[in-house]
Amino acid sequence: MDAFTAGLLQRIKTTESDLSRARDEGDEFLVEVELGELDDLRRLAAEHGVEVDATGV
Repeated sequence: MDAFTAGLLQRIKTTESDLSRARDEGDEFLVEVELGELDDLRRLAAEHGVEVDATGV
């Protein structure tokens, strides 16, 4: 696995964790921010052929 792929997968994992924490805390604004970030990261992964399963990494 190259550095780009590893970094991207780590960013997805971190963002999913942050999203979960925001949901648990009831922070609706942060939930929206994290969802946007996660969408962007998954789109980037798809554009570069990086497979991300339904539950994340």
